[in-house]
Amino acid sequence: MISRLKDLKSTVSSFDELSGSADDVSVLLELAKEESDENVIGEVEEEVEGLRHKLERLQLRTYLRGGHDASDVYLSLHAGAGGTDACDWVEMLLRMYTRWMERGGYKYRMLDWLAGEEAGLKSVTLEVTGDHPYGYLQGEMGVHRLVRISPFDANKRRHTSFAAVDVVPKVTEAEEVEINDGDIRIDYFKASGPGGQKVNKTSSAVRIVHNPTGIIVQCQNERSQHQNRRVAMELLAARLLQLKRKEREEELQAAYDARGQIAWGNQIRSYVLQPYTMVKDHRTNAETGKVQAVLDGEIDVFVEAYLRKKASKQAKGAGG
Repeated sequence: MISRLKDLKSTVSSFDELSGSADDVSVLLELAKEESDENVIGEVEEEVEGLRHKLERLQLRTYLRGGHDASDVYLSLHAGAGGTDACDWVEMLLRMYTRWMERGGYKYRMLDWLAGEEAGLKSVTLEVTGDHPYGYLQGEMGVHRLVRISPFDANKRRHTSFAAVDVVPKVTEAEEVEINDGDIRIDYFKASGPGGQKVNKTSSAVRIVHNPTGIIVQCQNERSQHQNRRVAMELLAARLLQLKRKEREEELQAAYDARGQIAWGNQIRSYVLQPYTMVKDHRTNAETGKVQAVLDGEIDVFVEAYLRKKASKQAKGAGG
């Protein structure tokens, strides 16, 4: 809840800042009209272009409303079909993503890696923290295909290689479990010893029922009603966390299974260096001929296209 409030305040603050900038440009435009100054007109055009870019970024930010969008992530890359070229492709993707992170102010650290037998990496896992990393990177999950003249082929033939990208949200326990008072019923009863023996004349034992899930917990071992209630609430939180973890694992496994094999026919994006140069996302049809710029970390065109398409599908679903 606190992180959600911070996110909303940040969005409102960005909107206020953008609104103020638009007012300033409006004043500048009136000045340009009065003085017919070409220099001022050129300055207005630059300011308007800057405002347009900021508005598009703010609009994208409003799309990030999913349950895990604000979460930090574990980003994993795995070599698929293609042998040594595929391992080299993983290392190229690692460079692409880390450059994108550095440009966007994200922090990352390498948690695990496995080197290729001849070159590159068979797999690598990063922890990424910053501004909505899961929200922005979720669309990168899938198989990425590279077509190029292989630097490992003595005959300089064209090779196709594949790598898989996994994006898993990192959710803290504190954020994961929220127990609303209206969702629980608390019963107090007298504690008893082994064999039903009465050991307490006061109703110090506590039973808590979580109505939405039907989970029931109770505690009667502590000395006071307050202590028993605290322990019972901790036990309920642990049970709810366990349930949520199971649900999230099933959700992520379904997404992983949908990705398919790390080979031909399952790619979400193709990076072609030969016989022509183009990067194309097969889900959104976003494409660019600036392949080197993409490999240098300029992937926003694909990130934004995915978010816009996802938001459009959600809007159609809500309307239907």
